[in-house]
Amino acid sequence: MHSDIVVSQFSGQPMYLQIMDQVKQKIAVGEWAAGEEIPSIRQLAVALRVSVITVKRAYLELEREGVIVTHHGKGSFVAPDPALSPRLYEEQFAEHLERAAQLGASLGLSEREIVSRLRKALDQVEDGKGTDTKLAKEPL
Repeated sequence: MHSDIVVSQFSGQPMYLQIMDQVKQKIAVGEWAAGEEIPSIRQLAVALRVSVITVKRAYLELEREGVIVTHHGKGSFVAPDPALSPRLYEEQFAEHLERAAQLGASLGLSEREIVSRLRKALDQVEDGKGTDTKLAKEPL
């Protein structure tokens, strides 16, 4: 199975976390469906040119979180939980919002300015000038 996962030694984030994030992303967007086999630990380690231990740590954490299941001798699979994809989207959305808030604060922006910029970004998405992501139109 081919994988489009990419890790960087220079990102500042541990490689096993990069792997976890990208696996979650693939599941969240439906690229990897519930019950689908994912690359083996060894296959992914070779493809990424990282230690088997690094991939194993990522897979163990993903298993602990209920994102994947591993069947000894058969491989690792996307968990069959039908609510998994929305949950992963929600987690990623919360992480992105937190990062945006941290970045805004580090730039010295007030809470009001951060919220204003988020509203502006929402307006751009609604006007078709932003990404293709569809957001619910709920008041903040």
